[in-house]
Amino acid sequence: MISPEHDPRDVTRILFQDFPVWMTLVFYVAAVVAIAAFVYGVYMQVRKYRRGVRSGAWSPFWPRFARMVETVLSHRTIKRRARRAGSAHALIFFGFVLLFIGTSIITLEYDIIEPLTGLKFWYGSFYLIFSLVLDIAGVGLIAGLLYMMYRRKWLALPKLDYRRPDRAPDEPDYDRASYRREDWAFLWTLILIAATGFLLEASRLVWLQGDPTVWDYRWWSPVGTVTASILQGIGIGPEGGAGFRMGLWWTHGLLALAFIGLVPYTKVQHIFTAMGALMAVDPDAKRRLPTADVDQDKIGFSELADFSDKYLLNFDACTKCGRCHEACPANASGFPLSPRDMVLSLRELANDTLSGARMPADPIQVIGDGINQIRPETLWSCRTCGACTEICPVGIEHLPMIVQMRRALIEEGEFDPMLQTTLKSLQKSGNSLGESRRKRPRWTKSLDFTIKDARAEPVDVLWYVGDYASFDPRSQKVTLAFARILHAAGVDFGILYEDEQTAGNDVRRVGEEGLFQALAEANIALLKECAFTSIVTTDPHTFNTIKNEYPEFGGTYRIEHASAMLERLIREGAVATPKTLPYRVTYHDPCHLGRLNDGAEPPRQVLSKLGVDLVEMRRSKDNSFCCGAGGGRIWLPDPPELKKPAELRAAEAAEIDGLEILVVNCPKCLNMMEDGVKGTGNESNFRVMELIELVAEAMADDASGADLAQQEPVGQA
Repeated sequence: MISPEHDPRDVTRILFQDFPVWMTLVFYVAAVVAIAAFVYGVYMQVRKYRRGVRSGAWSPFWPRFARMVETVLSHRTIKRRARRAGSAHALIFFGFVLLFIGTSIITLEYDIIEPLTGLKFWYGSFYLIFSLVLDIAGVGLIAGLLYMMYRRKWLALPKLDYRRPDRAPDEPDYDRASYRREDWAFLWTLILIAATGFLLEASRLVWLQGDPTVWDYRWWSPVGTVTASILQGIGIGPEGGAGFRMGLWWTHGLLALAFIGLVPYTKVQHIFTAMGALMAVDPDAKRRLPTADVDQDKIGFSELADFSDKYLLNFDACTKCGRCHEACPANASGFPLSPRDMVLSLRELANDTLSGARMPADPIQVIGDGINQIRPETLWSCRTCGACTEICPVGIEHLPMIVQMRRALIEEGEFDPMLQTTLKSLQKSGNSLGESRRKRPRWTKSLDFTIKDARAEPVDVLWYVGDYASFDPRSQKVTLAFARILHAAGVDFGILYEDEQTAGNDVRRVGEEGLFQALAEANIALLKECAFTSIVTTDPHTFNTIKNEYPEFGGTYRIEHASAMLERLIREGAVATPKTLPYRVTYHDPCHLGRLNDGAEPPRQVLSKLGVDLVEMRRSKDNSFCCGAGGGRIWLPDPPELKKPAELRAAEAAEIDGLEILVVNCPKCLNMMEDGVKGTGNESNFRVMELIELVAEAMADDASGADLAQQEPVGQA
């Protein structure tokens, strides 16, 4: 690699050659200033985070650190649903990291190791290989940056325009043009650093073209060499190259130092805050909410000081990519909620109030109509579907923050009167529909067999039916079909009859933590008195809370959603489906099943066994679009001037040519999607059916599937 006539130590990168002493001193002074600005900025940020409640979210450190490194290096969270942008970001990230490593190695040798020990390593083959790697890294960096510029300017993605759904254009905190300017400054600064680096390399080659230890190895810097040829082609010789090199050296160097110094104060900080957020991420954040001590005088987050250090870091980790903004069903429907804008408002509020040398004397209220405060209507718009938390590439946990602020609103009594009525009904009767407890098992009278009373005798499977499945007339048809399927399959099952209460999933997500805990404790106490092996439910909301939240209160159970049980029963031959269904269908994933609990495949496996022609919608599985029922929104009226999430979802289903059936798998989704189909005028084009109803129809042999799926319940409430 190195010619024998050349001393390998002469094949190296020059730094301060031909610089007067004062220039070198000026550069080091500038470097010290930049490093000092960086260190002080980091100190200010850490001080701000430490003003939050200590979370312990980074413990245990090393397993979390290893997981963060794997996530960062794989770029899996950034590439999800944005392959091109993720690949461009990977080029920027790895290009930047390699260039930073190269600069650091030069600094390490020149300023530390050689002065202290006399050792040198930045020469010969090591230097040449690294020179080639850094050229490739620089090209990758520039390519990624150019694509991001193209994406931001020419694709003009709506999620990147920073228009706020929670503010009117004439309000003082509506305009976020500063973020757009910051984004462009970030992109251009990196472009200029990389471009001036290549030009500096080229001018150095032109200047030293007569030096064989430089010129003979120039192709190890291919970009610099090509650029040098261009400079020579326009008439720049060694003398011009020397002058050009001097100007570029200072331009490139000062740009790089300014970049370093500004890291903690600008968008660039996300390089570090995002890694911190990824280390602290709770993988269960979207399915299991934090527990509050309901005996305390204060519950929830009403002041900035209530937020933990982890959440304060989350604010700064936000890269403003807009994926949560784009995924949010409330935002898509025109409600005043953008998870991104909520986080940015909290970031700005924290920067304005917590960055000073001292904490403000007065509490910093986060909920209200003031600058950068979160308005109650924003919080009540949330469906708690988890789409924002699930898609965030840097692990920001929007959902727990929203619920914590809702808890504060509940404590203050700031919520819709209709919600208050529902909560009172839940407290009194244990269900959200305001029905008498005695009516809960009335649907069983339509059956020609008796369902066991799990309170009185042991059962293999305890069926936790749920509110809508017990009381809602449309959902009762599905409930009857499931009971008949279990009976036909020989499953030993029972129910809790009138002692069953709502499991409390939506009670907790609406922010009524005290009522949720009371329900959970009462239900767990009841289940302790019963003898069973496992639990099944047709309600994903019930499934989620019993599986993920009851263990914290002493209730750990083996639980299946009905779709998983049906898939298993069909696979094992306990449920025979001799009839192939000739339908063209699409499947709507319930948020609490497909996204929150990774339950997307069993329903599709069941549909596959039924022989239907399944066509996926644009958004499916963990990217499914919420029907709008979650987070207690099924109990609240939607403004008539806004589109309902279920209508948007029905319109998406209508895009499928020849669609006959929109399949759902949740009592609340059934309720909402039937309304959505009617609201979009598609009731004559396709119908909504529950997965269980299709299984019941396919089980028909000599008898009609209607015997299982369509018999009307008696004794309607």
